[in-house]
Amino acid sequence: MSKVTKDRLNPVKSILVSQPKPSDPNSPYFQLAEKYNLKIDFRQFIEVQAVSVKDFRKQKIDILKHTAVIFTSRNAIDHFFTICKELKIEMPADMKYFCISDQTAHYLQKYIVIRKRKLFVGQKTASDLFDYFKKHKGEKYLFPCSDIRKDEIPNYLTKSNIEFTEAIIYHTVAADLSDLRDIKYDVLAFFSPSGIKSLKQNFPDFKQNETRIAAFGPTTAQEVRDQELILDIEAPMPNAPSMTGALELYIKKANNLGD
Repeated sequence: MSKVTKDRLNPVKSILVSQPKPSDPNSPYFQLAEKYNLKIDFRQFIEVQAVSVKDFRKQKIDILKHTAVIFTSRNAIDHFFTICKELKIEMPADMKYFCISDQTAHYLQKYIVIRKRKLFVGQKTASDLFDYFKKHKGEKYLFPCSDIRKDEIPNYLTKSNIEFTEAIIYHTVAADLSDLRDIKYDVLAFFSPSGIKSLKQNFPDFKQNETRIAAFGPTTAQEVRDQELILDIEAPMPNAPSMTGALELYIKKANNLGD
Protein backbone atom coordinates (compact mmCIF):
# COMPACT_ATOMS: atom_id res chain seq x y z
CA MET A 1 0.00 0.00 0.00
CA SER A 2 1.15 3.52 -0.75
CA LYS A 3 1.49 6.07 2.00
CA VAL A 4 -2.06 6.78 3.15
CA THR A 5 -2.94 9.95 4.99
CA LYS A 6 -5.71 9.89 7.57
CA ASP A 7 -7.84 12.35 5.63
CA ARG A 8 -8.15 9.74 2.82
CA LEU A 9 -9.10 6.87 5.10
CA ASN A 10 -12.84 7.25 4.59
CA PRO A 11 -15.05 4.15 4.85
CA VAL A 12 -15.25 2.01 1.72
CA LYS A 13 -18.68 0.83 0.62
CA SER A 14 -18.29 0.54 -3.16
CA ILE A 15 -15.53 -0.61 -5.54
CA LEU A 16 -15.33 -0.58 -9.32
CA VAL A 17 -12.93 -3.19 -10.72
CA SER A 18 -11.74 -2.38 -14.24
CA GLN A 19 -11.89 -5.99 -15.41
CA PRO A 20 -14.67 -8.33 -16.60
CA LYS A 21 -16.84 -9.93 -13.93
CA PRO A 22 -15.23 -13.21 -12.80
CA SER A 23 -16.96 -16.37 -14.01
CA ASP A 24 -15.84 -18.30 -10.92
CA PRO A 25 -18.53 -18.04 -8.20
CA ASN A 26 -15.75 -18.50 -5.62
CA SER A 27 -13.80 -15.46 -6.83
CA PRO A 28 -12.02 -13.58 -4.01
CA TYR A 29 -13.90 -10.45 -5.11
CA PHE A 30 -17.26 -12.01 -4.28
CA GLN A 31 -15.89 -13.24 -0.96
CA LEU A 32 -14.59 -9.73 -0.21
CA ALA A 33 -17.98 -8.19 -1.05
CA GLU A 34 -19.81 -10.62 1.22
CA LYS A 35 -17.32 -10.40 4.09
CA TYR A 36 -17.39 -6.58 4.29
CA ASN A 37 -20.87 -5.92 2.87
CA LEU A 38 -19.49 -4.08 -0.16
CA LYS A 39 -20.92 -3.22 -3.55
CA ILE A 40 -18.32 -4.43 -6.08
CA ASP A 41 -18.99 -3.84 -9.78
CA PHE A 42 -16.92 -4.89 -12.78
CA ARG A 43 -16.36 -2.97 -15.98
CA GLN A 44 -13.63 -3.40 -18.58
CA PHE A 45 -11.98 -0.04 -19.25
CA ILE A 46 -10.20 -1.16 -22.42
CA GLU A 47 -11.33 -2.96 -25.56
CA VAL A 48 -9.44 -5.06 -28.03
CA GLN A 49 -9.83 -4.46 -31.77
CA ALA A 50 -8.47 -6.87 -34.36
CA VAL A 51 -5.97 -5.75 -36.98
CA SER A 52 -7.44 -6.40 -40.43
CA VAL A 53 -5.69 -8.78 -42.81
CA LYS A 54 -5.07 -5.81 -45.10
CA ASP A 55 -3.25 -3.94 -42.31
CA PHE A 56 -1.41 -7.08 -41.24
CA ARG A 57 -0.09 -7.54 -44.78
CA LYS A 58 1.35 -4.02 -44.62
CA GLN A 59 3.73 -5.29 -41.91
CA LYS A 60 5.24 -7.63 -44.54
CA ILE A 61 5.58 -10.54 -42.13
CA ASP A 62 5.93 -14.08 -43.45
CA ILE A 63 4.55 -16.20 -40.62
CA LEU A 64 5.88 -19.48 -42.01
CA LYS A 65 9.46 -18.18 -42.11
CA HIS A 66 9.46 -18.42 -38.30
CA THR A 67 10.12 -21.54 -36.24
CA ALA A 68 8.64 -20.46 -32.90
CA VAL A 69 5.75 -18.32 -31.66
CA ILE A 70 5.59 -16.46 -28.34
CA PHE A 71 2.17 -16.03 -26.71
CA THR A 72 1.58 -13.84 -23.66
CA SER A 73 -2.24 -13.72 -23.67
CA ARG A 74 -5.40 -15.40 -24.88
CA ASN A 75 -6.15 -12.29 -26.96
CA ALA A 76 -2.90 -12.82 -28.84
CA ILE A 77 -3.76 -16.46 -29.50
CA ASP A 78 -7.27 -15.68 -30.76
CA HIS A 79 -6.20 -12.87 -33.08
CA PHE A 80 -3.15 -14.73 -34.37
CA PHE A 81 -5.07 -17.82 -35.42
CA THR A 82 -7.86 -15.69 -36.88
CA ILE A 83 -5.30 -14.03 -39.14
CA CYS A 84 -3.80 -17.41 -40.02
CA LYS A 85 -7.25 -18.70 -40.97
CA GLU A 86 -7.98 -15.68 -43.14
CA LEU A 87 -4.60 -16.01 -44.84
CA LYS A 88 -5.19 -19.78 -45.23
CA ILE A 89 -2.01 -20.52 -43.29
CA GLU A 90 -1.72 -23.85 -41.51
CA MET A 91 0.86 -24.00 -38.75
CA PRO A 92 3.50 -26.69 -39.38
CA ALA A 93 3.66 -29.64 -36.99
CA ASP A 94 7.22 -28.78 -35.93
CA MET A 95 6.41 -25.19 -34.87
CA LYS A 96 7.47 -24.44 -31.29
CA TYR A 97 5.28 -22.44 -28.89
CA PHE A 98 6.46 -20.41 -25.90
CA CYS A 99 3.60 -19.51 -23.53
CA ILE A 100 3.84 -17.13 -20.58
CA SER A 101 1.67 -19.29 -18.28
CA ASP A 102 -0.19 -22.59 -17.91
CA GLN A 103 -3.46 -20.77 -18.59
CA THR A 104 -2.16 -19.41 -21.88
CA ALA A 105 -0.76 -22.83 -22.86
CA HIS A 106 -4.06 -24.52 -22.03
CA TYR A 107 -5.95 -21.99 -24.15
CA LEU A 108 -3.62 -22.65 -27.09
CA GLN A 109 -5.07 -26.16 -27.30
CA LYS A 110 -8.28 -24.57 -28.59
CA TYR A 111 -6.47 -24.18 -31.92
CA ILE A 112 -3.78 -26.84 -32.16
CA VAL A 113 -2.85 -30.29 -30.88
CA ILE A 114 0.26 -29.77 -28.79
CA ARG A 115 3.11 -32.19 -28.35
CA LYS A 116 4.98 -31.61 -25.11
CA ARG A 117 8.38 -31.34 -26.79
CA LYS A 118 7.17 -28.29 -28.75
CA LEU A 119 5.61 -26.38 -25.89
CA PHE A 120 7.55 -24.27 -23.38
CA VAL A 121 5.61 -22.75 -20.52
CA GLY A 122 6.50 -20.06 -17.97
CA GLN A 123 5.06 -19.64 -14.49
CA LYS A 124 3.42 -16.25 -14.99
CA THR A 125 5.87 -13.52 -16.02
CA ALA A 126 7.85 -12.76 -19.17
CA SER A 127 11.16 -13.38 -17.40
CA ASP A 128 10.09 -17.01 -16.83
CA LEU A 129 10.63 -17.57 -20.55
CA PHE A 130 14.13 -16.12 -20.73
CA ASP A 131 15.90 -19.38 -19.90
CA TYR A 132 13.94 -21.11 -22.65
CA PHE A 133 14.94 -18.40 -25.13
CA LYS A 134 18.57 -18.80 -24.08
CA LYS A 135 18.43 -22.57 -24.65
CA HIS A 136 16.75 -22.09 -28.03
CA LYS A 137 18.73 -19.14 -29.40
CA GLY A 138 18.69 -20.57 -32.92
CA GLU A 139 14.93 -20.23 -33.37
CA LYS A 140 13.31 -17.51 -35.47
CA TYR A 141 10.70 -16.15 -33.07
CA LEU A 142 7.40 -14.51 -33.95
CA PHE A 143 5.88 -12.34 -31.21
CA PRO A 144 2.18 -11.60 -31.92
CA CYS A 145 1.07 -8.74 -29.68
CA SER A 146 -0.94 -5.55 -29.24
CA ASP A 147 0.21 -2.09 -30.26
CA ILE A 148 0.45 -1.51 -26.49
CA ARG A 149 2.62 -4.15 -24.87
CA LYS A 150 5.28 -4.60 -22.21
CA ASP A 151 8.93 -4.30 -23.21
CA GLU A 152 10.50 -7.22 -21.36
CA ILE A 153 10.40 -9.84 -24.11
CA PRO A 154 11.48 -7.65 -27.08
CA ASN A 155 14.19 -6.06 -24.93
CA TYR A 156 15.56 -9.43 -23.83
CA LEU A 157 15.55 -10.90 -27.34
CA THR A 158 17.24 -7.82 -28.77
CA LYS A 159 19.87 -7.73 -26.01
CA SER A 160 20.56 -11.45 -26.49
CA ASN A 161 20.89 -11.11 -30.28
CA ILE A 162 18.04 -13.57 -30.81
CA GLU A 163 16.19 -13.23 -34.11
CA PHE A 164 12.53 -12.25 -33.71
CA THR A 165 9.71 -10.42 -35.46
CA GLU A 166 7.09 -8.40 -33.64
CA ALA A 167 3.64 -8.72 -35.24
CA ILE A 168 0.92 -6.24 -34.28
CA ILE A 169 -2.29 -8.28 -34.52
CA TYR A 170 -4.67 -6.25 -32.33
CA HIS A 171 -5.10 -2.78 -30.89
CA THR A 172 -5.89 -1.88 -27.30
CA VAL A 173 -8.29 1.07 -27.14
CA ALA A 174 -10.31 2.89 -24.50
CA ALA A 175 -13.81 1.53 -23.93
CA ASP A 176 -16.81 3.87 -23.94
CA LEU A 177 -17.51 4.60 -20.27
CA SER A 178 -19.94 7.49 -20.78
CA ASP A 179 -22.66 5.69 -18.82
CA LEU A 180 -20.47 5.88 -15.70
CA ARG A 181 -20.26 9.68 -15.78
CA ASP A 182 -22.64 10.26 -12.88
CA ILE A 183 -21.83 7.11 -10.91
CA LYS A 184 -19.41 7.40 -8.00
CA TYR A 185 -17.35 4.68 -6.35
CA ASP A 186 -15.20 4.83 -3.23
CA VAL A 187 -12.41 2.83 -4.93
CA LEU A 188 -11.38 2.35 -8.56
CA ALA A 189 -9.12 -0.68 -9.15
CA PHE A 190 -6.77 -0.69 -12.17
CA PHE A 191 -4.55 -3.39 -13.66
CA SER A 192 -2.80 -1.69 -16.57
CA PRO A 193 -1.63 1.76 -17.68
CA SER A 194 -4.21 1.48 -20.48
CA GLY A 195 -7.01 1.39 -17.90
CA ILE A 196 -5.83 4.66 -16.34
CA LYS A 197 -5.52 6.27 -19.76
CA SER A 198 -9.05 5.13 -20.60
CA LEU A 199 -10.36 6.84 -17.46
CA LYS A 200 -8.71 10.11 -18.45
CA GLN A 201 -9.76 9.78 -22.09
CA ASN A 202 -13.39 9.18 -21.15
CA PHE A 203 -13.42 11.82 -18.43
CA PRO A 204 -10.82 14.53 -19.19
CA ASP A 205 -12.17 16.63 -16.31
CA PHE A 206 -12.03 13.75 -13.81
CA LYS A 207 -11.49 15.02 -10.27
CA GLN A 208 -10.33 12.35 -7.87
CA ASN A 209 -11.47 14.08 -4.68
CA GLU A 210 -12.24 11.33 -2.14
CA THR A 211 -12.14 8.50 -4.68
CA ARG A 212 -9.38 6.08 -3.81
CA ILE A 213 -7.30 4.49 -6.59
CA ALA A 214 -5.83 0.98 -6.44
CA ALA A 215 -3.18 -0.15 -8.92
CA PHE A 216 -1.75 -3.59 -9.65
CA GLY A 217 1.83 -3.71 -10.89
CA PRO A 218 4.58 -1.09 -11.02
CA THR A 219 3.74 0.21 -14.51
CA THR A 220 0.11 0.79 -13.54
CA ALA A 221 1.17 2.53 -10.34
CA GLN A 222 3.55 4.77 -12.30
CA GLU A 223 0.80 5.70 -14.74
CA VAL A 224 -1.39 6.80 -11.81
CA ARG A 225 1.40 9.12 -10.67
CA ASP A 226 2.11 10.30 -14.23
CA GLN A 227 -1.54 11.33 -14.53
CA GLU A 228 -1.08 13.32 -11.29
CA LEU A 229 -3.57 11.16 -9.40
CA ILE A 230 -3.19 9.92 -5.83
CA LEU A 231 -2.29 6.25 -5.48
CA ASP A 232 -3.92 4.96 -2.30
CA ILE A 233 -3.63 1.19 -2.72
CA GLU A 234 -0.75 -0.64 -4.41
CA ALA A 235 -0.35 -4.33 -5.22
CA PRO A 236 1.40 -6.66 -5.22
CA MET A 237 3.12 -6.07 -1.91
CA PRO A 238 4.85 -8.58 0.41
CA ASN A 239 1.84 -8.61 2.72
CA ALA A 240 -0.68 -8.45 -0.13
CA PRO A 241 0.33 -10.34 -3.30
CA SER A 242 -3.10 -9.91 -4.91
CA MET A 243 -5.39 -6.98 -5.61
CA THR A 244 -8.08 -8.40 -3.35
CA GLY A 245 -5.52 -8.81 -0.56
CA ALA A 246 -4.42 -5.19 -0.90
CA LEU A 247 -8.04 -4.00 -0.97
CA GLU A 248 -8.84 -5.98 2.16
CA LEU A 249 -5.90 -4.47 4.09
CA TYR A 250 -7.05 -0.98 3.10
CA ILE A 251 -10.70 -1.67 3.92
CA LYS A 252 -9.77 -2.87 7.41
CA LYS A 253 -8.03 0.46 8.06
CA ALA A 254 -10.54 2.69 6.30
CA ASN A 255 -13.57 1.00 7.85
CA ASN A 256 -11.84 0.86 11.25
CA LEU A 257 -12.22 -2.91 11.54
CA GLY A 258 -8.86 -3.77 13.08
CA ASP A 259 -7.36 -7.22 12.47
